[in-house]
Amino acid sequence: MSDAIVIVPTYNEIENIESIIRSVFSQPKGFHVLIVDDNSPDKTGETVKTLQQEFKNQLFLLERKEKSGLGTAYIAGFEWALENDYQYIFEMDADFSHNPKDLIRLYNACEIDGADISVGSRYVKGITVVNWPMSRIILSYGASRYVRFITRMKVKDSTAGFVCYKRSVLEAIHLKKVKFVGYAFQIEMKFKAYKKGFRIVEIPVIFKDRTKGKSKMSGSIISEAIFGVISLRLKSLFASK
Repeated sequence: MSDAIVIVPTYNEIENIESIIRSVFSQPKGFHVLIVDDNSPDKTGETVKTLQQEFKNQLFLLERKEKSGLGTAYIAGFEWALENDYQYIFEMDADFSHNPKDLIRLYNACEIDGADISVGSRYVKGITVVNWPMSRIILSYGASRYVRFITRMKVKDSTAGFVCYKRSVLEAIHLKKVKFVGYAFQIEMKFKAYKKGFRIVEIPVIFKDRTKGKSKMSGSIISEAIFGVISLRLKSLFASK
């Protein structure tokens, strides 16, 4: 039984799914993997089921009926991981924008160095993004600066989706009350943890844009993040931890 599980939400990731799973299992640390699939039309889930025969009791699949947003996929994964007694619970994308080799660095930051949350950060040491157009770098970096200004969090990459949580953090956050489902979900989770006094550290990583499959970014996701941050800050002023 591993103490750590990597949650990977998927929707039409047939081009990446087998490679990302095998890459996680090739790491020197024995991570488990939970795929949360939103009924992908390209049969991503079927590929996972086939791989489960090879990786018994290591690879798990949570199937949902429809595409319902990144945030709800992670919440479902978090709840499953807590029910199954994992101590370190990771978020990671399926498209290799997050390097599985960095999982151990995030794990060690929590397990050895005592952080409550470790964030694979694109902005803690300059800007470490590969293959993004300048417009997207400006948007992402600007969003992170904006979030820091509004929320007063010290986290430089608040929108990062490569994260390790100690289970105590997820137990303390009322997961069913997490509001946002898109880009702002990552901000909300970090902000709620920050307000509860958990220690968040950033680990520098190199983020590479996907080379296979299609990005899930949309205008509505960006809009949610921009206006959602203001909402989070205002509510926090009138609420206790």
